[in-house]
Amino acid sequence: MVHVKALLLENIHVDATPIFERAGIEVVRHAGAMDEAELAEALPGVHLLGIRSGTKVTEAVLDAAPDLLAVGAFCIGTNQIDLAGAAVRGVAAFNAPFSNTRSVVELAIAEMISLTRRLTEKNDALHRGLWDKSAKGAHEMRGRTLGIIGYGNIGSQLSVLAEAIGMGVVYYDTADKLPMGNARKVGSVDELLTLADVVTLHVDGRVGNAGLFEAKQFAAMKPGAVFLNLSRGFVVDTEALAEQIRSGHLAGAAIDVFPVEPKAQGDEFTSVLRGLPNVILTPHVGGSTEEAQQDIGRFVSAKLRDYITTGGTSLSVNLPPVALESHTTTGRLALLHHNTPGVLATINQLLAEHDVNIEGQVLATRDHLGYVLTDIGAACTPDVVAALQKMPETVRLRVLG
Repeated sequence: MVHVKALLLENIHVDATPIFERAGIEVVRHAGAMDEAELAEALPGVHLLGIRSGTKVTEAVLDAAPDLLAVGAFCIGTNQIDLAGAAVRGVAAFNAPFSNTRSVVELAIAEMISLTRRLTEKNDALHRGLWDKSAKGAHEMRGRTLGIIGYGNIGSQLSVLAEAIGMGVVYYDTADKLPMGNARKVGSVDELLTLADVVTLHVDGRVGNAGLFEAKQFAAMKPGAVFLNLSRGFVVDTEALAEQIRSGHLAGAAIDVFPVEPKAQGDEFTSVLRGLPNVILTPHVGGSTEEAQQDIGRFVSAKLRDYITTGGTSLSVNLPPVALESHTTTGRLALLHHNTPGVLATINQLLAEHDVNIEGQVLATRDHLGYVLTDIGAACTPDVVAALQKMPETVRLRVLG
């Protein structure tokens, strides 16, 4: 295998490093995020990039990274990556869709209990030397209704734990999701807001979710309800939320994600929500437990390693999913191509003309792209490589040893 270099940003867990190094991949680590200009300058000569949520891989970054083969988002979301732009350049993208689910759910449970019992205010009073033993405004969770907007991996697991502590659960999702336990799907966000004592958002980062929760939605919530957002910062109008807290319409809020977040540890955080009563602000730590970060570090690094060594794209978020059993043949061709009729026949005919025997092959397509792995029984000579690269359908070709 040719020398491969990985650049890992944003304090990705150290367990990722040995997974790369055991595969002969050089690892360079950088503690913080990088802005567009910094990243573009750092990427020449880099084949694998590992990021979290603070680094954006834009079209300009991709244009400056001719050696880049894959990007790993060591988190759930991938909206910080130009996935389509990466795909057409033959750059695979991977994430960790399940690894931090439990951590986010446990934080949501802890926050909704803290807000409903007004523990933030009791804690603050005691730190100021004030003994306030009043039960005013404090409630049990048992018998209250949780409204979950976004019933994916996190929302559905939260549903199960909420029922376990005695809550009723209603949820809304644009997709048809099977309810867990006694949870009940409602027909609209508006209906959910009229029922829920606690509203929590667990939506993805698609552009259509921008501004999902604004003044209208906050006003429609039940008086005294509490609000949580542990999903994406841009889906909530924080000015409107602050106004509803100040007015007393909402009893509290917990926010873990923000429209604009500091780039590095120690940078100043500014928000209209600072200083408001019964508001919990956390620095995007929903998935930041040692267990989750370790699992994410291992999972995503293994996906990137496998892509480099075997060409496998299982669970890639932007390329067709392909996996071919480990090969013991002379070589493997990994060819990303435009999804047009007859491409596979053209590839195979070209190999036959060069006396290259096919010992294993698998093809998958996604939208306008196709991806084919081919195990061959003869050395892939430069003329074969040149012929495959000259095909008008070829996007990117890699020859794996």
